[in-house]
Amino acid sequence: MYSTRIPQLDKIDACTTGHHHERPKSTLSSSPPSRISSFHQIHLCSFDDRIIRACFFLVINRSFFPEEIEMASNGNGNAGGVTPGKGSGGRNGLPKIQTQKRQGGSGVCHDDSSAPVNVQTIDELHSLQRKKSAPTTPLDGVQGVFANFTEEERHKQQLQSISASLASLTRETGPKLVRGDPARRPETPRVVHAPDHYFTPSFAASDSSLKFTHVLYNLSPAELYEQAIKYEKGSFITSSGALATLSGAKTGRAPKDKRVVRDDVTEDELWWGKGSPNIEMDENTFLVNRERAVDYLNSLEKVFVNDQFLNWDPENRIKVRIVSARAYHSLFMHNMCIRPSAEELENFGTPDFTIYNAGQFPCNRYTHYMTSSTSIDLNLGRREMVILGTQYAGEMKKGLFGVMHYLMPKRQILSLHSGCNMGKDGDVALFFGLSGTGKTTLSTDHNRYLIGDDEHCWSDKGVSNIEGGCYAKCIDLSREKEPDIWNAIKFGTVLENVVFDEHTREVDYLDKSVTENTRAAYPIEYIPNAKIPCVGPHPKNVILLACDAFGVLPPVSKLSLAQTMYHFISGYTALVAGTEEGVKEPRATFSACFGAAFIMLHPTKYAAMLATKMEKHGATGWLVNTGWSGGSYGAGSRMKLAYTRKIIDAIHSGELLTANYKKTEVFGLEIPTEVEGVPSEILDPVNTWSDKKAHKETLLKLGGLFKNNFEVFVNHKIGKDDKLTQEILAAGPNF
Repeated sequence: MYSTRIPQLDKIDACTTGHHHERPKSTLSSSPPSRISSFHQIHLCSFDDRIIRACFFLVINRSFFPEEIEMASNGNGNAGGVTPGKGSGGRNGLPKIQTQKRQGGSGVCHDDSSAPVNVQTIDELHSLQRKKSAPTTPLDGVQGVFANFTEEERHKQQLQSISASLASLTRETGPKLVRGDPARRPETPRVVHAPDHYFTPSFAASDSSLKFTHVLYNLSPAELYEQAIKYEKGSFITSSGALATLSGAKTGRAPKDKRVVRDDVTEDELWWGKGSPNIEMDENTFLVNRERAVDYLNSLEKVFVNDQFLNWDPENRIKVRIVSARAYHSLFMHNMCIRPSAEELENFGTPDFTIYNAGQFPCNRYTHYMTSSTSIDLNLGRREMVILGTQYAGEMKKGLFGVMHYLMPKRQILSLHSGCNMGKDGDVALFFGLSGTGKTTLSTDHNRYLIGDDEHCWSDKGVSNIEGGCYAKCIDLSREKEPDIWNAIKFGTVLENVVFDEHTREVDYLDKSVTENTRAAYPIEYIPNAKIPCVGPHPKNVILLACDAFGVLPPVSKLSLAQTMYHFISGYTALVAGTEEGVKEPRATFSACFGAAFIMLHPTKYAAMLATKMEKHGATGWLVNTGWSGGSYGAGSRMKLAYTRKIIDAIHSGELLTANYKKTEVFGLEIPTEVEGVPSEILDPVNTWSDKKAHKETLLKLGGLFKNNFEVFVNHKIGKDDKLTQEILAAGPNF
């Protein structure tokens, strides 16, 4: 407790008393009036300003208006100089205050200067803060039929569809669902779906079947931010507004834990055996893992459900549903898939493909085909995917990419692991490459329109992006080198596994403490020059990006059609550190079609489709090395991004089509003698090696690796006749 003295009372607050009075200057410490002598000290404990103000009001009003305020006696007939009045004594012998209402309060100030809000409870007040979303465009045509449904009926239909997705295969019924956040039950209309039982269960009901699961359906980024920050440890808002998240123990894909159901149909259609990424599992094992994932999701108080699309080509788009347990996963897929309009969402119906992401829950290691606690299972017959034991969000993205690699070729559409952009004159370029080769960086060019950074389809009408967002590597990111990606990291963007300052929340993109595979997932609209809708005409240039860890491939080579197919099927690059779990430094690798981890059919089938389309539409093939120069990894240096951009610019402009070329030994690649803005001496790798003998030995070594890798494709016919197959075999290294 502490005390203070009041130096003077010059004026009475007119707003408090309704009048304005002057009085002589005086202090309470020097001969104060007798009526307020006992108040010469005001003790301040827990009183707030309003209580202190009331004290002043009563004391001063007693001095000037004694007829309106009477002090009660404390029982001794006197109260410290206060005139005795009516009433009993107050607590602890203090005088009790009695008041009566003033007549004619027209001069009194009130705090209700505006009309009061017409609500009865605080929950009603909060409900006024948020208005309900409405369709942005009118319903017409076939969709007009659905306009007659009430909002509650539409919500019930959505819950019925989601309950069917989450149905247990043993209980043959879905969970009881209620729409909305369980933390806001008073504010959320209770729309409920309880599934009908088509038979009388002969077994006891499980706990999960007795409870309601709350469905958070297609939440906005702002809502998902709230969920992540409130409930997910490791989620923070960074200084740029992006949401920083952690993917748990797994910070990269786990390709060795990916399984595909092998049945009577996929037995003949898919690529199995040596070199194939498709590791088989049987139907029963898939159903065991599916049940495990569904039971886990149904046991939660709430789940996130995203209904979205794949493929910007409206005639060939796929409806996908993602059921997950984390706001991070929901926001990630919100960014990466195509976001439906309000009308499309109302009439979404049954999805074409469903993902059950129970990544926080491990698989059972004793289950057949399981080799760890992680399992990513794909069932093309059921059109379902199950994720157990990994929270890395990239598994969902790449799982859906594999589905498109299976479904699109059935429609004579080529699915491609590539970036894609378009010049102002309509010239389209495709960028093939694995993670870390520069596919996202080089396709994101502020001088060209971005169609997409990673996954595309090439149909008879042209190219279309499969996704609705970009998934860019963030390690060593800088505003100077990659301004478009830097500026895209803002509110709504997911930052995976980055390190930031705990006070300022500024991200350190150089820090690899968590992983080298730091990522940013953002909607494609965050790139200022994105082409919306993400479609374009037939490509003019097909650019194959290779991160050459041996340092013997030239910075750029012009390829014949046969050479393009050879290098497309080979898919040579370096496995960049951090992209996959357990990789600490780059090493040479081959990945068919620059994406063997995601393809479903034999690589030669994709190559045959690519050759047909390139020949038909007159596209030119290029091989660009974004890896090492002047020596192998550890001795040479990484190719400067500025030089690679100059090379890409020369390809776009057509400058390299008219350049002078010379042929290299072993690989027989045609390399230009000069490119504007690029030192001529680095265009031929042999010039950058101080040890020419070491260069020749390394070149032959890499050529041998190419030959050994291609052996598995020698006996496969590419196209309708053997002519193209023989030309492709002859286009490889010759020594």
